[in-house]
Order: sequence, then C-alpha cells, then structure tokens
Amino acid sequence: MTFSSHLAEFADRPVVEFPLEGPLPTVTGPVSWRVTRPEFDDDQEDALSEEFAATFERFVAQLGETVESLVIGAWGYAAFNPAPIAQICAAADRLPALRALFLGDMTFEECEVSWMKVGDVSPLLTAYPELEVLWVRGGEEFDFSPVQHANLRELVVQSGGLSREFVGAVLDSDLPELADLELWLGTDDYGGTTEMGDLAPLLAGELFPALRRLGLCNAMITDDVAKALATAPVVRRLEVLDLSNGTLSDEGAAALLAGQPLTHLTVLDLHHHYLSEEVAGSVIAALPDVRVDISDVQEAEEDDGESYRYVAVAE
Repeated sequence: MTFSSHLAEFADRPVVEFPLEGPLPTVTGPVSWRVTRPEFDDDQEDALSEEFAATFERFVAQLGETVESLVIGAWGYAAFNPAPIAQICAAADRLPALRALFLGDMTFEECEVSWMKVGDVSPLLTAYPELEVLWVRGGEEFDFSPVQHANLRELVVQSGGLSREFVGAVLDSDLPELADLELWLGTDDYGGTTEMGDLAPLLAGELFPALRRLGLCNAMITDDVAKALATAPVVRRLEVLDLSNGTLSDEGAAALLAGQPLTHLTVLDLHHHYLSEEVAGSVIAALPDVRVDISDVQEAEEDDGESYRYVAVAE
C-alpha cells in the first residue's frame, strides 16, 4: 500500500486547497490550508521548484496573517525538487498564527514516499517556536536534528523506512509538552535501520513527561516492539498505544497480552496485522473496556517454504 489520497482533515480542521489562480474559496470556521504545485520539470532537478515557490509566496501574501494550520503538498516533483523547508522557515514572521504544519501530503501518483527528497525537518521547529503540531512525511534524504521546543504537543513522522539517526535525534530532543509521538519505522529495504536498542530510552519512560499517545507504526519489527512493550515502563502512562500498519503476528500479540496490564488504555490500535482469528479474539476479550482496532487483517505470503509479512507503506 502507498498513499493514494490527500488528507481531508488535519489538526481537527477540514483541509481546503489554496487555488493556483482565481479567487479564494469561501470558508466558514477554521480550516487547514493546503498549498501544492505538482510539476515535473527535469530542468529543475536538485533545485527548489520555482513554480511551488511562487505559489507559496502568493499564499503567504494573501493569507499569512490568519493561517493557523498549513498542509504542504507536492512541492514540484519531490523526487527531483527538495522540500521547501528554508522557504517555509523564512516566512515565519509572516505566518505568526501558525500552530499546525504537515509537510509532505502527496499521493504515490505525485511521488512515491521513498523517493521524496526532504532534508532536515527540525529547522521548522526552530523557526516556529509556537508550533504545536508537526507532521512530516519522507524517504530519501530525510533527517532530524535534536531540538528544544517548549510548545510542540504532537509529532508524527511517516516513512517507509526511518533511520536510527532520525529516531535518535528525536529522542535526544527536549520536548516537555510532547503528548503524542508517532514514528513510522518501516523496513530496511527503504532505509529503516532503527533497532530495538535505539528505542530503549523511549520505552524506559524517562523521556517526554507529557507523553500519553505512542505510535510505533508501519514496522517490520512490530513483534519485537510488542515484546518490549510488555514490560516497558512508558506503557503505564499511555492512554493510546498504536502498533498499526506493521507486521504484528500471534507471537507478538501473545507476548503483549502476557505482560503488564493494558486495561488503563483507552485505545489499542493494531490495524493492518497478521493475527489469527483466535488470537485477535483473545485481545478483544482481554481488554473489554479498551477500544481495540483489529481491522485490515493480512495474510503472510509463502514462497519456497518461507513466510513473508509486509508493512502497509514501504514504497
């Protein structure tokens, strides 16, 4: 599976696309503006898209003072054109109300996630000290540097393969208000080098004192994650645990259930999994007061005596 549609809602607001020309659409109430300019121009390879840059400048000029939530879609052809992070950062003084930002809302038809040239996304946090929500999506040249940010409440990182360096930099960051952390770990075929040892500081429960929702998603190592979470101190203060879009099997689910109590959770999200009907039923039965999502059951593929499981988003 890859991303086949754009977000219809972001930061609890409907997404409204900024028009490439003509008048602005009529909106009622708060919205998330989406700025996009999909272009394929091989004369601009490894350079910022001039078309996107012009569209973004026009958007800021018209709406900048009032924008609270912003979705950045295709910035040209993301396999050729690097993300406009510097341009977005440079506009910070003209986007004074911005509190939520999503960089990379594009479909596979616009660019496969593993091809997206993004760069280091942490300057966005430095440029916008009042930002509360940051979502980023990427694959190629996808980086993060440790930051201190006093107001970030939600960080979502979507990738077909997340490097241990990226994860380590997130965990080395000082984010005292971070309540919601979601990391798509992916597969090593697409740069997913994160191992269980890299997650140890997070699972120990000493980072991010406000953390209440943890997503370790889209992971080839979901079974190992589940086994570690069975005794991980961080679980005790979570309200939502998300292991969706990964390769969870009966082995991982059984270990999770055999570990510490999960009855304090409000949500356990396991959708896109490889559980048998029996084990899926046992998870539901063990957590009658928890909203458990066991939708989108998958079947392992067999080839020459080997069994293969796949994450939801890799390409």
